[in-house]
Amino acid sequence: MTAILFQNASILDGRAGTALADHHVLVEGGEIREVSDRPISAPSARSVDLGGRTLMPGLIDCHVHVIASTADLGANAELPNTLVALRSARIMRDMLMRGFTTVRDLGGADHGLVMAIEEGLIEAPRLVICGKALSQTGGHTDYRGRYHHRDVDYYGEKAGTLGRVVDGVDAVRRVAREEIKAGAQFIKVMANGGVSSPTDPIAFLGFSDDEIRAAVEEARNAQTYVAAHLYTDEAIRRAVELGVVSVEHGNLITPETARLVRERGAYVVPTNVTFDWLAKEGASLGLPPASVAKIEAVRGQGMEALATLHEAGVMMAYGSDLLGEMHRHQSDEFILRGRVLPAIEVIRSATVNAAKVLRQEGRLGTIQPGAHADLVVVDGDPLADLSLLTGQGRHMPAILKAGRFVKNELNA
Repeated sequence: MTAILFQNASILDGRAGTALADHHVLVEGGEIREVSDRPISAPSARSVDLGGRTLMPGLIDCHVHVIASTADLGANAELPNTLVALRSARIMRDMLMRGFTTVRDLGGADHGLVMAIEEGLIEAPRLVICGKALSQTGGHTDYRGRYHHRDVDYYGEKAGTLGRVVDGVDAVRRVAREEIKAGAQFIKVMANGGVSSPTDPIAFLGFSDDEIRAAVEEARNAQTYVAAHLYTDEAIRRAVELGVVSVEHGNLITPETARLVRERGAYVVPTNVTFDWLAKEGASLGLPPASVAKIEAVRGQGMEALATLHEAGVMMAYGSDLLGEMHRHQSDEFILRGRVLPAIEVIRSATVNAAKVLRQEGRLGTIQPGAHADLVVVDGDPLADLSLLTGQGRHMPAILKAGRFVKNELNA
């Protein structure tokens, strides 16, 4: 693999409060070898003069569903496995072309997709998975309608399902162990009602305390953690007290519970962009009426939650959680957060903070020696204009993953 020397770059990875101008970065063997504010001698390297452009680590989205090719997730679960896999490949390639070089899947993707990426069969971001999310009967990801009584085991081998239905402590333990055995890098539980599922109002609590404790214990035994789908303050507080580390969504959190999240060392992955676009496009793209009716219960307060979490000092990571055709709005979360949060905090959510969520500090989300050479070149300063990170990568003339250009319009 040819070494690459980026010269005259403005480095922005969130570790500092601003970009670092006039820096040089040497990439070799898929990693960042050297970073300096002085010229680097590398005669055999391919030299790329960025002329002051911004050089960022590859962006990280900590909440995606790469198998969700339709907004109607019940219908998605019925699709042929082969079709789901091929659609997922296209969804992930589009994510990569937006500058997201790593994504964390919160329900659906399996280890086969991870292997396909690692073997170079598809062009896609690094993929971190939980396997299938865990849901109780009638909970989020139980997409059987009120009058549908098909056995839930039917969905167990379907590539298009986001989750598995399990009831009881023993079943939770068994399925958590099965997902970890199958390649899950963390466990996801549906601990609250959800928008896309048909029979669970938002305020419903998912699983008993003992079932959540069992999932937490199994994850800890496997040296990992539990992420939980959570909206209401009651559900968030309960989950964090029971040992959940990753709070997904968190729209209805109060200041008191936000302080608890910080004190327990947990964090939140807000996903406001999905509610924004579900409200605008969900019905026309197949979201069932019962789901459309739930959106406003969480949409408005999601933006308020950003301010609440920031004030409490809670670490936040970037998440989009989009479905079907709405995946194209993945980068709009930058704009939404920028209305409430300082731009540098928004940048950190998709770089250094996201790397902490993935337990890849120093390897992802940063530009420093020893990190993966996942890099994005941006025309302009994202701290002054977050929209430079949107537009389907329009403002990103170059994107690298593991030291290899997957997009290069620099003419260098």
